[in-house]
Parts: sequence; structure tokens; C-alpha cells
Amino acid sequence: MVAFHASALDGVARNPALPIPLLLRLLAPDGGDDGPRRHALQRAGLPEPAVAVILAHPDPGVRIDFAMSTRAEPAQRARLADDPSPEVRAALAYGPERRVPRTTVAPLPDAVCARLLDDPDPSVRAALLDSPHLVPSFVASLATHHDPAARRGAVRAWEILPPGERSALLADPDPEVRRAAALWECRQDARVTAELLRDPESAAEALRRGLLLRADAERCVAERTHLAALAENPSLPTDLVERLAVDPDEAVRLAVSLRPELGETRRMAIDFTVGDFARGDVEWVRDGLADPDVLRRAAASAHPLLRRTAAQSPHLPPGLLHLLARAEDPLVEDLLSVHHPDTPEEVLMRVYARLGGTFSAWMAETHPRFPRGGLAARYADHPDGNYRRLAVRDPAATPALIERLSHDPAVWTRQAAASDPRLPLHRLREVLHVPELASSAGANPALPEDEMGGVLDRAGVPA
Repeated sequence: MVAFHASALDGVARNPALPIPLLLRLLAPDGGDDGPRRHALQRAGLPEPAVAVILAHPDPGVRIDFAMSTRAEPAQRARLADDPSPEVRAALAYGPERRVPRTTVAPLPDAVCARLLDDPDPSVRAALLDSPHLVPSFVASLATHHDPAARRGAVRAWEILPPGERSALLADPDPEVRRAAALWECRQDARVTAELLRDPESAAEALRRGLLLRADAERCVAERTHLAALAENPSLPTDLVERLAVDPDEAVRLAVSLRPELGETRRMAIDFTVGDFARGDVEWVRDGLADPDVLRRAAASAHPLLRRTAAQSPHLPPGLLHLLARAEDPLVEDLLSVHHPDTPEEVLMRVYARLGGTFSAWMAETHPRFPRGGLAARYADHPDGNYRRLAVRDPAATPALIERLSHDPAVWTRQAAASDPRLPLHRLREVLHVPELASSAGANPALPEDEMGGVLDRAGVPA
């Protein structure tokens, strides 16, 4: 296939106005190549005829792509539970990969998950247990499953498991299940922590989370055993926290500086260093992204990692949101633009200006609050093509301006104009045959149906 026709076909496959008959042509077994077909089958709201074609498609790659689509309804994807290919069933079991943070994924029904968990192929069972899309109630139901791997997975729901099931997991015949259960139980049982410390595979995690006997804590400090992990431990005695706050190891001091009980003055008195690109992943803040008190303490802190972790919360109230927006930390701004639904326009514009062409800039530009009005007047004649492209977003941009921008020296600006439905039809037909603009033109919802059909014809997609 000529590359230029393939590019136009790729755009048509993404076109939101693609008629059902042409969609079915693309999805047919002898239809488009992998790229265009993938765009077609991962559309939102696929009609039943299209779903039926996908489910019966002889290419397992097509069925795998549908099984992992973030836009397909769970009930539609669930129909692949009896697929003859274990690779397809494993893709269904794991589910969509969340590439875009603002994307939400609806889980499969519990009954389907239960069938996949008892699948004869071990790869399917393993994929389900690794899935990030299982609801807590289903995870908890695994505590009495016959498969040790499932019981080991059940400990992720430890906090909602009944006491009897916790006790059973702690005494499970499988050592891996017992260890996983103990790593949760040790948070409230110093005896269990002491046992785990004798196991090299679990010692670091037990030191990080377990309820510690003072003797064990003192011994680990004296022997310098996993000090960075120990510095995070909630039960570490205050005097040992103070010793570790001046430890020669910078990683240990940083870990101490992130402890939740520290006051702001004490926290910032610790000698620690945070890299410009170190993302916040402070556990107690991450676990409290919906907790107003946790968010207040983290967002109001001068500690960059606390602020950066808080910036990942979509639940920040307006006062804390604006406080973080004024933090003068580019990484905080990037995280707000990705995660918060009310990120101020000026923050989104700063992210776009600083990171144009990157994923973070794209996330800012596609944010619902990214400005639209007035962009044509501000940027249509800007010396930077990355800004001229923004003029296309303005609802007040005229067809004449869109056509002018379709001839812009910057290819990204031309592509944005080529995809805009205000582009005059004669120019849209022209750019459909320009190699670097064909994909954008193919995706333009104003492209007539006969032109879309022509793209499929020229690309060799059978009628």
C-alpha cells in the first residue's frame, strides 16, 4: 500500500463520522492493515454489527486489541471469555492498559472474572490476578480459592477480609501466601514483624511497614540494615527517628523528612535533597488523596515531594489547588494539568508553553479547561508554529483563517487545520492527497462519505 494512502486510511479509521458500512469494511477479515483497523475497533460506542465482526475475526490480534480497549463496554469485551485463543482470554483477563491518566476503566462483571480465574490456561489466570481493574470485593472473594496464587492475591483486600479469613491466610499451607498475609498482619503485630525480619525476602518490607519491637529497631539501626526502609516505619521510636534524621546516607535522611508525624519546621530542618524531576510518590499522601486533612498538610508543605504527591489528587479543594498552582514547581504544574479537573487555565498554558510536543503538553491541551476563546486573535500570527496551531482551537476562528493555517510553514499547524471541520471542502479534498496531511484530513468529520469510501478504495480495502 502506498504510504500516503495508508496515512489517509489511518485518519478515516479515527474519523468520528465514519458510517457503519465503511466501519464494517475496515473491520472485515480482509480489511485495513493493523494500524487503521486498531483505530476502528477501539472506537467508543461500537454498534452490534461491528462487535459481531470483531468477535468472529480470524486474526487473534484484532480480538486482543478489542479485549484491551478502554472504550469498549465491559459486557462487550466479556463475550471474549470463551475465545479459543488463550492469548485473547489473557488480554481480556488483564484488561485495558491505562495509558491516559484521565481515562477510567469499567471492570468486567464478577462472574466473568470468576470464569477467567478458573481458565485451563495458566497465563489467563495469571493475567487476571495481575489486573489493576479488579474490584475489592472480588479480590476479597479469592481468600478461599483453591489456587494459592489467588489466595495470595486476596491479601490486597486485607483490610476488608473477615478475621477468620485473615487467620486462615496466615496459616495457609502455601509459604508464599503465608508471607504475603504476614506482610499485612505485621502492621499491627510485632511478633509477626519479628518473624519476617528473619526472612531475607521479607525483611525490608517488614521494616518499612511492620509494628517494631524496640530491640529489633535498635539492632537494625546499629547494623545499618535497610535503613531507608526503616526510616519510613510508622512505629519507629522518636529518638531513633532523630538519629536517622542526621544519618550520613542522603536516602535515609530524605525518607525521614517524609514521615507524616513531623511538623513542618522539623521536616524542613532535615538536610535532604530532591531532584528537579523526582516525582512525588509519598505513600501516606498517595493513600490519602481523597482525605482533606492529608491533602492540606501535603499541599501546604514546603517539601517538594509532598506537594508533588498532593498534586496528583483530583479532589484538591479550590484553596489548595490554587496554592499548588502558585508553587512555582514545574512538576507540580505538570501533575495538576494531568490529574485535576479544575486546573487553572494559566497553569495549563504554562505547561503547554514549556513542554510543547510532549505527552504532558498534550495532556494540558486536551484538558477540559484548556482555553479556547480568543486564541485566534492571540496566536494566529505568532512567530512559533506551536502557538499558531492553538488558533485552530478557537470557536471564533473563521473558515478563511483555518484554510490559511492549512498552508502554514509548521507541519503541526497544517495538521491541526486539516482536521478541523471548518476547513473549506475544496481545501479538505486537496489536503487529503498531501502525504503529511492525509491522516488529519481523513479524520476530519466534515469529510464527505464518498471521499471516505474513496480512501478505502485507494488503500485496497475490499468493498
